[in-house]
Amino acid sequence: MRKHSTNALIGFATTIAAATGITKPCWPKAATAGAGRVRRMTARESVKRNLASVERPSACSRRQFLGGASAGAALLACGGLIPGTLVQAADAETVPATRPRLGCLSWNFHPLRAGVNPEEAIDIIGELGFEGIELIISAREDVPNYWTDAKIDQLKKQLERNKLVVSQFVLFQPVVEGLTSLKASEREESLDYFTTGCRIGKKLGAPMINIVAPWARELGQGQGYIPRYYEISKPKEDQKYRLKISPEFDFDAVWQQWVVTVRTLVERVKSHGLKLSIEHHTHCLIEDANAFLRLWDAVRDPALGYNLDAGWTLLQREYPPVAIHKVGRHLMNLHIRDIDGLMRSFPPVGEGVMDLAGIAEAIKRIGFSGFLSLEQDGHRGPEMKEICARYLKLMKQHLG
Repeated sequence: MRKHSTNALIGFATTIAAATGITKPCWPKAATAGAGRVRRMTARESVKRNLASVERPSACSRRQFLGGASAGAALLACGGLIPGTLVQAADAETVPATRPRLGCLSWNFHPLRAGVNPEEAIDIIGELGFEGIELIISAREDVPNYWTDAKIDQLKKQLERNKLVVSQFVLFQPVVEGLTSLKASEREESLDYFTTGCRIGKKLGAPMINIVAPWARELGQGQGYIPRYYEISKPKEDQKYRLKISPEFDFDAVWQQWVVTVRTLVERVKSHGLKLSIEHHTHCLIEDANAFLRLWDAVRDPALGYNLDAGWTLLQREYPPVAIHKVGRHLMNLHIRDIDGLMRSFPPVGEGVMDLAGIAEAIKRIGFSGFLSLEQDGHRGPEMKEICARYLKLMKQHLG
């Protein structure tokens, strides 16, 4: 039997002991291996002894044992323990207890630019019957000009009237673009805006702050929003696909600094009682599930999670249900959009080839109970309401 399986049995027994008041669990005594020496029992011997103690309780009475077994079964039933793991009652908050919920991004109904507010979008999304909404800071100048304490209080009342929760509060890429800079002054400026975002998100009741992982500052200079630069639909004669790369580009240095910066981001969200979800886009430091898992292994903090965008996942030729299984318990939020057959553009949901049923099945398998929020490209006016209504109908069918 593997070491972690034995540890799981020990963890299970410890939790039962705590639940029943048994201060001395029936641990097996080590076998002696010569005078004055104690031989460590093998995993197989330990398990056999534990099984034997079930038949012949020694340090605890039969009544205590049965009580402990009942407590253990109750813990399993309520989600305090997961069979085969070391998840204990203290971690029950990480075990999903409700069904996934359906949300909508405010910028489905407004453009992402300075000076635009989400107030009309909140009323529309509430009327459509969504459970949650994502709000976003689109530009740095909006922080002092719009996101004031008085405005936040007004938005909270509007959200309550519409029975909407803020599933996550988002900082658009230009607001925190310096997070991947090797220049300390640029990083600190973006960190300051990030901290302000945490304060606003907390006041709005959001459980997490979201960012799209920025790209290295040495890439695509002067080429605009490079995540959208992934194809040339009608290339001119002799035109080549080219992404500008600065001569100073040092990926190892950028990645190592990014890891340090993300640790700082995680500490800042935690100081506000929040979590951090990072989304992936083309050319960014987190472009897919594998890149996120590399980051998580370096940071290793449960307050860090993955925001999976189904459209951007399949655009990069990764099947979203597989990506969901890859990130597993690190999945914090999903953005759902459709994609065309060539996997290059995002048509209205329900008109493309996105496997929504497969996504629903995958999140059920991993026990995800967060939000699946519609993100639809293009400000489509009245048509957007129809798209949203179709999304709600489709996802309710798939989720059951």
